[in-house]
Amino acid sequence: MWKHVRNIILILIVLALAGIWYITRPDMAQLSLDAVTGASPQITAPREQIFPTIKVAEVDRWKAGEAPIAAPGLIVERFAEGLDHPRNLYTLPNGDILVAETNSPPRDLGGVEGFVMKWLMGKAGAGVPSANRITLLRDADGDGKAELKTPFLTGLNSPFGMVLIGEKLYVANTDGLVVFPYKTGDTKITAKGKELTKFNAKAPNNHWTRNLAASPDGKKIYIAVGSNSNIGEHGMETENGRAMVLEYDIAKDKKIPYAIGMRNPVGLDWDKKGRLWSVVNERDMLGSDMVPDYLALVEFGADYGWPQHYWGGFTDFRVSPPKPEKREYERRPDYALGAHTAPLGLAFGYNGKLGAGLSEGAFVARHGSWNRKPVSGYDVIFVPFAKGEPSGKPINVLTGFLDKDGNAQGRPTMLAMAKDGSLLVSDDVGNIIWRVRAKN
Repeated sequence: MWKHVRNIILILIVLALAGIWYITRPDMAQLSLDAVTGASPQITAPREQIFPTIKVAEVDRWKAGEAPIAAPGLIVERFAEGLDHPRNLYTLPNGDILVAETNSPPRDLGGVEGFVMKWLMGKAGAGVPSANRITLLRDADGDGKAELKTPFLTGLNSPFGMVLIGEKLYVANTDGLVVFPYKTGDTKITAKGKELTKFNAKAPNNHWTRNLAASPDGKKIYIAVGSNSNIGEHGMETENGRAMVLEYDIAKDKKIPYAIGMRNPVGLDWDKKGRLWSVVNERDMLGSDMVPDYLALVEFGADYGWPQHYWGGFTDFRVSPPKPEKREYERRPDYALGAHTAPLGLAFGYNGKLGAGLSEGAFVARHGSWNRKPVSGYDVIFVPFAKGEPSGKPINVLTGFLDKDGNAQGRPTMLAMAKDGSLLVSDDVGNIIWRVRAKN
């Protein structure tokens, strides 16, 4: 009798282990990255996951003399190094560069979610405390390297967005917009900033970055604020003022939702027609092929679907309530950037000097996936525009962030066009700012 009981127990254990393997096995991509990239990506049936695919490139940072691979006709060089998790970049009118050395604020999620997030951040090279600092870089002699690297603003709270309007520098902490006085040539700001408006930074404060873009007339500031969750699973009451681009009217001291339904907008930039664009990170746990991250024109009053829908009306059946009545009013994104590529940086190339083929369109830094197999992103691409709209397939600009063994030597993060027309790329794993220029 006990022999039969033991056999039954062994069978149950085997079945349980098989079940655990089945629900936790990584989801392999069935489409190429190219198939889910462009103006008309393939949108396939989602493969809902109880546990996400986890495929993170191990960190093996750049050695002396190493660099990413630049496209033919381009050269990549180290503009500045030895930084502390550099993220956003901003070019001042005199050519000085501001870099936000920053990371997520402390978060104690607890439980399995907190453990997994902490493990992933450490594995991806992001498990470091925030320096909470903006550093100034200056290349006074024009040799393509910053000989001055000095703390410009300190004591901030996970700062990210920066924008100068007249003699006022606006900085977006994770929890609010702050303004400081600035005069051309300043290498340090010691004045206490004035907080203008608060942002929703309720726990767990996922997608903590707050990027900024000033309107061409300098009267308004646009603020990219990511969601507090994947698909609203923490309750929609924690999503007030999030998953959207906000518009802040400086004179009226008032902010309003400008465009909504964007899970995690990060990069912001204006095209030559004066239209605002953003790159957006889409939702997770629908498989390695879904949902494509995207580039979108940010239109006033537009709804891009999150959390109920994606890519112009496809329904995410995990979300409750479903709200099917929203679908016909939602705006489809303009250009897919591949599934789980994590696009962060965005910079139009109109004022760049990287060659004729890299001027009509936008540079995008794809930070790289953590939940796709095989990995995607880990590069800088150029999205060509035709008649003011993204068109065709992207062009590789910087690759080689992953070595031959698939380890991350660095991760491209944010972008800025330098005053001399070169492209600057922050690398928050390599702790380097790369400078990309045309060959002489």
